[in-house]
Amino acid sequence: MTKKPSSRRAAKNRTPKTSHLAKSSSAGDVRIIGGEHKRRIVRFVDAEGLRPTPDRLRETLFNWLLADIHGAYVLDSCAGSGVLGFEALSRGAAHTTFIEPNPAQCRLLEQSATQLRLETHRYQIIQGTAEHVLTHTQTLQRHFDIVFIDPPYAQDLWQPILTTLIEQSLITSDTLLYLEADKALEDQLQQLADHLSQSTTCAAQTEPTSISFDCLKQTKVGQVVAGLYRLVPS
Repeated sequence: MTKKPSSRRAAKNRTPKTSHLAKSSSAGDVRIIGGEHKRRIVRFVDAEGLRPTPDRLRETLFNWLLADIHGAYVLDSCAGSGVLGFEALSRGAAHTTFIEPNPAQCRLLEQSATQLRLETHRYQIIQGTAEHVLTHTQTLQRHFDIVFIDPPYAQDLWQPILTTLIEQSLITSDTLLYLEADKALEDQLQQLADHLSQSTTCAAQTEPTSISFDCLKQTKVGQVVAGLYRLVPS
């Protein structure tokens, strides 16, 4: 009588099945922490530099924005997972524009918006780099009330993005600017303000227009430095 292989040996020799979870293991997810869509999940691809803002820092940010978020027009300039923009919509923002260069991540942003059952007039997803998209202002509806700028830290993109926003008149002195980086922001902001003041002139003036940034709030979580700012032209 032929013996059957033991279940342990059979399991060892069995070809493993490819599961749905294994196929999607390259993607991560992050949870919306407040508002209408609290506890809902948005997904993101495994891409270099893509790291959603931590829950603790997000909670602080939206506490800062508590009196300003309702009815706001928001720009998520380096969307990634889109969690900042979706969080804004969850908490009552009128509209969010998401800008994201990664095609696969743009598709996940579309999926997340569909799964959250967002009305299409409340969001816009644009594939491309922020600097390129923001120079083609015909794709944008109006100036923004709140702007999130949290690009991959190693690329130091927030300075050119902020410069483009100012040059294209997409922000005003009332716009709230959220900046996130892995190093202190003040010195870099001062250098940017000096550069902009030297290069920006008003049509009716021969002297450069003075530009500065007013720090409204600031915090540090681990190595991450974040702050809320306003543009102060004079």
